[in-house]
Amino acid sequence: MVLEGLGENLRHTLKKIANASNIDEKLVKEVIRDIQRALLQADVNVKLAIQLTREIEKRALTEKPPAGTSSREHVVKIVYEELVKILGKPKEMKLRGQTIMMVGLYGQGKTTTCGKLAKYYQKKGLKVGLIAADVHRPAAYEQLKTLAGQTHALFYGEPTAWKGQEADEANSQIAGRVAAKIVERGIKELKPKVDVIIVDTAGRDKLEEGLIDEMKHVFEIAKPDEKFLVMDAQVGQQAGPQAQAFHDAVQVTGVIITKLDGTAKGGGALSAVSVTKAPVVFIGVGEKVDDLEKFEPARFISRLLGMGDIQTLLEKAQELVEDEDEAEETAKKIMSGRFSLVEMRQQMDMLNNMGPLSKVLDMIPGMGSVRSRMQDKEMEATQLRLKKFRVIMDSMTQYEMENPENIKSSRIKRISRGAGVDPKEVKELLKYYETSKKTMKGLTANKKAQRALMKRLKMDGASLPPGMGGDGA
Repeated sequence: MVLEGLGENLRHTLKKIANASNIDEKLVKEVIRDIQRALLQADVNVKLAIQLTREIEKRALTEKPPAGTSSREHVVKIVYEELVKILGKPKEMKLRGQTIMMVGLYGQGKTTTCGKLAKYYQKKGLKVGLIAADVHRPAAYEQLKTLAGQTHALFYGEPTAWKGQEADEANSQIAGRVAAKIVERGIKELKPKVDVIIVDTAGRDKLEEGLIDEMKHVFEIAKPDEKFLVMDAQVGQQAGPQAQAFHDAVQVTGVIITKLDGTAKGGGALSAVSVTKAPVVFIGVGEKVDDLEKFEPARFISRLLGMGDIQTLLEKAQELVEDEDEAEETAKKIMSGRFSLVEMRQQMDMLNNMGPLSKVLDMIPGMGSVRSRMQDKEMEATQLRLKKFRVIMDSMTQYEMENPENIKSSRIKRISRGAGVDPKEVKELLKYYETSKKTMKGLTANKKAQRALMKRLKMDGASLPPGMGGDGA
């Protein structure tokens, strides 16, 4: 998962709170030291880390738990709320006609993110156009054109408009005017045909006067509704000053953090929002065009702390089925232990379509600890085993799928021959089915937890993580 090191350290700290016989000043100070260490190791700004932990300490030692909530639950809730607070409020992404200008330094993943953003808006039912306005990097034009083809977005660019000279002070004004003209012609060409126009601009190794001038030229022509700063998660402590510099230049309206899946750090980029007050709007969590997530601080922290993210799980299910009621029912089934092999196959297919198993597990409450114990190789092996199970189930009759308890020796031999596998692998599938059934049933055995889950599935968005609602679940 993203920020795995930070998540693991924070989950260990929460476990320390949960296992404590009572909450006293000594424990609170110990927890504060653990949280500070975890945040600093993840590159969160030192001043911000101290400010955050002081607030947690103050609240933990002075606030009384609400009726029906234990001291341990209350302290966990405080940690959750304060972590959410430093990430700011989520930005509402308007699903309407608009122009988006992408800015950032070289190597941050800006052009790739343009393609991902195009895919995001297409999933929302909008037509998208991409404009290649990076007149310095020779590969930028071809890269964006390829991404447009992959996402079925319209594309505009002029590969011979600029020779790609070194961006120095002597030619920056020329480059800026050339880029602005490309954008002007691109908007004229695309605007009648699309809802959303995304403009990919040039970068530099550092924020310098030439880049600022070029951005201003493009800005004046594009008149963008949104200006998104694209920032690599590994930028570290420089994230704050870098974000501030871009914000001063073009008044950034949102930050997109890339490569957050590939680094144990990333807290610097995430906490840069506190400097600019421009919220993180998306995070890149993989290399594919689908690997861009709308950033919701409450959901992100809930997943980071191992509390799951049912709302995002439901939204991913909605992307796979057209009927919203069916999507909700599918998400409920994932959390239910009452299913036959027919339903298990449907769930396996849906989980496979949602992406890597590791990401799905992160979103299911109670499964964070399972995910943290598994290495990446183990996760890949598990996914391959599930694919083999799918082949085995294709060799079963409808009766066997609906009544797996009646699959005995003779049926096992026939199924194994049909699937081209060893009989012991059929037995392994049946054992996996029984284990999964018991595990998932255990997650919702508690009536309070069931009621809280059903309530959460119906909510448009949750302000608290699963299990931290006012019903005491």
